[in-house]
Amino acid sequence: MTIEAWTLYGVGMVVTFLRMFARAKAVGFRNFRADDYLAFGAAIFYTIQSTLAYEVGNIAHGLANNGMTDDERTALSTSDPEFTLRVIGSKIQVAGWTTYSALLLLLKLSMLFFYLRLTEGLGRRYRMRIWIGFGLVIGTFMASILAVFLACIPFDKYWQISPDPGNSCQAAISLPIIWTSFAANVSTDIYLILIPIPLLWESTLRLIKKIASTIVLGAGIFVLVCATLKSIFVLVDPVNGAQLAGTWGTRETFVAVVTTNLPMIFPLIRTWLKPLWPSMLRSSKKAYKTPSGFQTIGGGNGQYGNSQRSRDRRTGPSSANPITANISFTESEERIMNDVKMQDIKTSTSSVSPIPGSKPPNGIVVSNEIQVTIDDRTSQFVEQRPQHPREAW
Repeated sequence: MTIEAWTLYGVGMVVTFLRMFARAKAVGFRNFRADDYLAFGAAIFYTIQSTLAYEVGNIAHGLANNGMTDDERTALSTSDPEFTLRVIGSKIQVAGWTTYSALLLLLKLSMLFFYLRLTEGLGRRYRMRIWIGFGLVIGTFMASILAVFLACIPFDKYWQISPDPGNSCQAAISLPIIWTSFAANVSTDIYLILIPIPLLWESTLRLIKKIASTIVLGAGIFVLVCATLKSIFVLVDPVNGAQLAGTWGTRETFVAVVTTNLPMIFPLIRTWLKPLWPSMLRSSKKAYKTPSGFQTIGGGNGQYGNSQRSRDRRTGPSSANPITANISFTESEERIMNDVKMQDIKTSTSSVSPIPGSKPPNGIVVSNEIQVTIDDRTSQFVEQRPQHPREAW
């Protein structure tokens, strides 16, 4: 278990570092957003959680105030080393539940802020789902914390050995904590997965790209699987299931760390793999004009965008040519946003023919004719070199 726990921790921290590296390469450290800082905070709590998982096995030897008969509790003397180990293990279990809840909170908030960044420039109905997610995540976190601190009163009964403090005061197998945590994870994990998927499939991306993006954004389903298995082991075997539950809890947090950071490092991985599979991962450069007031993920954050506009005012007007971006397997989120935005305006533009030298009613100014239809994407693209580096996620 020790080797597995530290191996998973090492991989999780490498993934977090790659996320920071990819974001710094795309927008710079100064332009980090809330999801980046929350991911960094989650790495700190992940370190604490992994340390606690190590201590409960190697310092407390997997012992706590659970898994004992009444006779064993009565016979165990306070001067016995086992008594001390069980007290320490019980305290670690309480600290572990608290750290576990805080870690998942930071990871889920990071994902929600990423979704906000993903939908910048879109309508209220798209972002309202995300704000509801904030309420759901924070509410379930509070419920989990209250379950830990209110399930056992007085609080010090969590490490009471004799007499039997009852199931609620045995943190490793406490049913109030387990059921509350499980319900919180099931509801929030499913909701977080469902936020981007409908938006993705409403877009006009090719089917293969929709499927690939769905896998990346829906990887949180594996967290749900681990949480379910962890709860089942405790419920089926209250005596010996706690140790297996702890093992699956470690795997659950590892998967949560990886899946939260995966969308940000996927473009970096694609760049590294491109020389090996150029035909599979090749990019096609296509130029398109972003709708007025719309900010793609490739455009960075608001602060970056403002500084870019300020620089444009100092250096003069930008080129009249459309914006050029690398359209490839990993530009899904940018294309999703562009497609949905264009779908919002194409009803009003379908009957309007562009007049040379004048602004179309929708405010989109391009140097080439753009045709937008309801049935398919017929925007005419031209080959150009990229004028500005674009952030992939």
